[in-house]
Amino acid sequence: MQIKRLDHVVLRVADTARSADFYATLLDCSVERRVDKIGLVQLRAGDSLIDLLPVATPPADANLDHFCLLIEPFDEALIRQRCQRLGIDCPCAKRRYGATGFGPSIYLQDPDGNRVELKGRGGV
Repeated sequence: MQIKRLDHVVLRVADTARSADFYATLLDCSVERRVDKIGLVQLRAGDSLIDLLPVATPPADANLDHFCLLIEPFDEALIRQRCQRLGIDCPCAKRRYGATGFGPSIYLQDPDGNRVELKGRGGV
């Protein structure tokens, strides 16, 4: 068995509409599926999904440090421009290790304080 890439992450958020807008506006994610019975919103993020669940959905004790999205091409100037336009704090990229080796990386926070790492392919 070989793990190829991240399939999905599940984030517990205070407001699924606000969070869906954040990921759609900043990263061009689109709503792929909704399960209204439990308040689930699933966003397409390249080959992966970002699932948003209301904080009140049991079990409410889950936690996540951060998740990382591979961005191709990694254009730091474009990322910083989008963040600035949306009022999102965006530090300069740093060289960090990931699944494809060392490459540029930026940590951001979504509206609920979840850390999102935007990563360029290694070898840069």
